[in-house]
Amino acid sequence: MEPVFVITIAVGLSAFMTLAWVIQRLTGKSGWVDTVWSLAVGAGGVLASAWPESGAVTGRRIAVGILIALWSLRLAGHIAARTKGGEDDPRYADLARQWGSLFPAYLFVFLQIQAAAALILVLAVRLAAVRPGPFPATGDFLGVVLLVVAVAGEASADAQLARFAKANKGKKAVCDIGLWAWSRHPNYFFEWLGWCAWAVVAIDPSWPWGWAALAAPVLMYVLLVHVSGVPPLEAHMLKSRGAAFEAYRARVNAFFPGPPHKEASR
Repeated sequence: MEPVFVITIAVGLSAFMTLAWVIQRLTGKSGWVDTVWSLAVGAGGVLASAWPESGAVTGRRIAVGILIALWSLRLAGHIAARTKGGEDDPRYADLARQWGSLFPAYLFVFLQIQAAAALILVLAVRLAAVRPGPFPATGDFLGVVLLVVAVAGEASADAQLARFAKANKGKKAVCDIGLWAWSRHPNYFFEWLGWCAWAVVAIDPSWPWGWAALAAPVLMYVLLVHVSGVPPLEAHMLKSRGAAFEAYRARVNAFFPGPPHKEASR
């Protein structure tokens, strides 16, 4: 990839996350951070699709640009609505308590790390957009199907959780309906699945560069399952829901959807 392209994307993502830091400091709501991050990745992906590349197929670039934009707007819109409605992400609240007076400075660094992670994701989108070869190909169809399933699944999980929270407002209940009966974090699972789609589009046996797009789903899996997703959120749920969450955790898979554990439901 051209150094100018990579530097441009990196600087743009860093600027987006600096803006996210400013908004968080002005509003006190950390949910806007994830809203801006979603828009940043979407904008980076659209630019990655439009940036000139010798031999790139126009149809594939347009399709990738449209799909990454739709993913970004859906996710950003959901997080923005949730944040505007007064609900904030408990993970950032926990970080604020841990970091104390250093929270503003540490948060700035933390958001720049998020910008670096976003760069890897955008580069995967770039690889999908510029993969040479006929369009549409089998990989394009499979990638689109995978992404549609991922976006629809994540939207369904978000809607189910929102309805459950509204119906059980003020109660220390654990959402275990719909997709949440099969995975403790179905929204995270479908988010990860969506990033697998770009690798499916990018990979072609005759184009070695496409395999580098696997870095996106690998990164998302590590972040969601082992770093900033499941661990801090489940720690919060244990504190706020106690025994109810313990029972839920015993019978439902953490990430990959599957039937509830029979031995735990006896």
